[in-house]
Amino acid sequence: MQMCVLIFVGHNGETYFNTAALVSCVQNFPKSRGPVVGILKGFAALSGAILTQIYTMINFPDQASLIFMVAFGPTVVVFALMFIIRPVGGHKEVRPSDGLSFTVVYSVCLLLAAYLMAIMLLEDLVSVSHNLITIFTLILFVPLFIPIVLSFCEGHRDPAEEVLLPKPYQHDAGNPEQDTREHEVVSSEFKDENPEEVDSLVVPEGQKRIAQLQAKLFQATAEGAVRLKNRKGPHRGEDFTLMQALIKADFWLIMFSLLLGSGSGLTVIDNLGQMSQSLGYDNTHIFVSMICIWNFIGRVGGGFISEIIVRDHAYPRPIVIVVAQLVMAVGHVFFAMGWPGAMYIGTLLIGLCYGAHWAIMPATVSELFGLKKFGALYNFLNLANPAGTLVFSGVIASRIYDREAEKQARQHHIQSHISGSIFSGMLTADESLNCEGSICFFLSSMIMSGFCIIAVILSMILVYRTKTVYAHLYGKSCIRYQ
Repeated sequence: MQMCVLIFVGHNGETYFNTAALVSCVQNFPKSRGPVVGILKGFAALSGAILTQIYTMINFPDQASLIFMVAFGPTVVVFALMFIIRPVGGHKEVRPSDGLSFTVVYSVCLLLAAYLMAIMLLEDLVSVSHNLITIFTLILFVPLFIPIVLSFCEGHRDPAEEVLLPKPYQHDAGNPEQDTREHEVVSSEFKDENPEEVDSLVVPEGQKRIAQLQAKLFQATAEGAVRLKNRKGPHRGEDFTLMQALIKADFWLIMFSLLLGSGSGLTVIDNLGQMSQSLGYDNTHIFVSMICIWNFIGRVGGGFISEIIVRDHAYPRPIVIVVAQLVMAVGHVFFAMGWPGAMYIGTLLIGLCYGAHWAIMPATVSELFGLKKFGALYNFLNLANPAGTLVFSGVIASRIYDREAEKQARQHHIQSHISGSIFSGMLTADESLNCEGSICFFLSSMIMSGFCIIAVILSMILVYRTKTVYAHLYGKSCIRYQ
């Protein structure tokens, strides 16, 4: 009981830190929501591997020291940064150097992921001395401090270098009256603008097709905006409260798509040790380390790719989730079949696609339901993780595994009696049930693959429903600057 209380307090404390950092950064950089969410969620996924490496370097004598380090270390960081992590109005300006800054951070992320994977595989496969582990860990701090140095350089940049956004595109997340005025201005802009005039904005003929597509989306948006004026409550892209979002079909499409997609991926992560053992792999730590790295790259890459999709083409961000869930369905099939090398390929596909969910969905929610109550909306979506684990891992995967393990134990017991070895049959009754072969997770993996296909259908419906609002948010600037 005491352990349950400690886990409850610790996990909810982590959720609070996560929410404070994520909400503040998304409000500070609303024009780069995908990269911001991807980087933050990526480092959250990688933090376990980093802390493990630090613990290995310190070489504490017992596990109690590890628990003390995990409890004391984050507390010190929180007290040191509690007055820094806050909304600072960064959305009022766009600097020309922002693109370069994000490129540097992405490069650091890839370097950090590759370096961590290399040293973890080395430590698992080869006996490494403690002095060499210390050197590896000290080198690890170098890429970790590069984003901090970069932020200080950006903070001391000359204000004369800043480029303000055009007035219609400046946005104050805390001012609902400004949101209403901007909605009316953009709506009237779309109503008075003809498709031919939009096409004339694009000088290169190679962009003609994009311009025509965006013109149709603008026209649909304008018509939709006129009809929406007669409705009560906020519209897509405006600020929703949690109660207002809960009665919207878009929110529940996101919720169930996330539950099915990330829930099936988390089932693999929870059972990765047993899955690798059942397929005959002795060193299961390698796959656990690998899926942490792929999860990190999936979160960072998902935010980066989705930002390109919405910024350069004005397509709905959930399109990337559709692709990720299709790939995840294929990854589950690899686990089900148990082909040679399937563990490596399945770990890669599941890790990347699971991470992409948690970079894209929070950014999508902030775009469709606003930033004012983003913390409440984001944490409600977090219920998809425990719900998916309870249903997919606790009910489906574990029961199927136990059933197959009992079948194999029963067959082994019968064979022992036939061969006359009574004592070997008696010993297996006291041992824990273990399943061997691809049959152990075949059915559960195929069920997970089917759930991913259902999630694809839900995400495609969400893409269809939100294509006009993304044209409203990003399409006009996409045409203007191409």
